[in-house]
Amino acid sequence: MPSAVPSVFGPIAPDAAGAPLYRVVKRSLLRAIEDGRYPAGGALPSETELARAFGVSVGTLRHAVDELVAEHILVRRQGRGTYVALHNADRFLFQFFHVERSDGLREGPQVELVSFERVRIDEDAAQALGLRAGDPAIQIDNRLLLQGRAVIHDRLILPALLFKGLTEKRFRERTSTIYHLYQTEFGISVTRAQERGRAMAADRTTARILGLAPGVPVMQVRRTALTFGDKPVEYRISTIDTVHHEYVQLLSRST
Repeated sequence: MPSAVPSVFGPIAPDAAGAPLYRVVKRSLLRAIEDGRYPAGGALPSETELARAFGVSVGTLRHAVDELVAEHILVRRQGRGTYVALHNADRFLFQFFHVERSDGLREGPQVELVSFERVRIDEDAAQALGLRAGDPAIQIDNRLLLQGRAVIHDRLILPALLFKGLTEKRFRERTSTIYHLYQTEFGISVTRAQERGRAMAADRTTARILGLAPGVPVMQVRRTALTFGDKPVEYRISTIDTVHHEYVQLLSRST
C-alpha cells in the first residue's frame, strides 16, 4: 500500500512559487525523501493523491516524478506504483560501474577486502569531501575481480563522522553493494558522482594488490560520490588495469 500523504505537503500558490510548479513539487518531494519520511525502498502515495495534496494537476506532478525517476531517485514499478530507489547490484552496475572487458562483456565485480583502517585524511581527499586535512576518516582498500582476474584497486575514503559505527566486520558482512550499506544502515543515499580520469604508472600498493609490475601504465579514476544537495559522502580512487578491460561511459544529453 502506498504511504499516506504527509501533512507538510500543502497546496502551492502558482504566483508564489518563483519557479515552474513541477520544480517546486520536485523540491518538496526531494526534501521528504532526504528527511526520511519516505525511506529507501518505500512507496510514495499515488500521483493522484500527491497532485491533490500539492494542489497541482496530475500532469505537473508526473513531470516532477519523471525527473526524479530519470535521476534514479525514484523508480516506477509497473502496476505497483512509485518507490524510492534502493541501491542494489543492478543499479550499481548500470549507474556507477563503468569497467567492462574489451570485447564488451560487462558483469558485476567480485569484491575482496584488502584492508580497513582509521586514518587522518590527506589534503586531496579533504578537498573532495569538504573537510580539513587531518580530520578522522575510514580508509578501505578493495580488490575487484572480473572474470576471475584482478582488474581494479579501489581505495575508499569515508568521513568518520558520517559513518559512525562502521567496522571492518560490518563492512565485510554487508548483504549487498557498498552503496546499499550506506543507504540502509547509515541513511546515506548516493545519488550521483563526479569523476576525473587520468593515465598514470602503477604504484607499489596497486601493483601488489593487482599483481602487476610497479610502473606499468594504468588508468586512475577519482570519484566523489554525492548525496542529496550534492553533499560529498565518499572519495574513491579506482586504479584500473586496462590490458584486457576498458572504462566505458554512456553519455546522453538532456532534452
